[in-house]
Amino acid sequence: MANGYSRREILEKTPACLALAMLTLAAVPREALAQQKVAKSMVQYQDSPKGGHQCAGCSNFAGPASCKVVSGNISPHGWCSIWTPK
Repeated sequence: MANGYSRREILEKTPACLALAMLTLAAVPREALAQQKVAKSMVQYQDSPKGGHQCAGCSNFAGPASCKVVSGNISPHGWCSIWTPK
């Protein structure tokens, strides 16, 4: 073969390479793989409700004062553009 490896060598080394890749991924903390939170300004966050919607009724709200998606202190009475009903 042009690259210097035979098909047999590639097939023999594939399981070891896959195992190494799995071990590497297992060593990375889950927090590092999680999505980073966005700034309040990116989602037009405000400390007051809008149109009857407020953070306490959003599926992303994680009481008492945080959000799964938006960084910083979040008021349960606040609102942002990614509000999603529970």
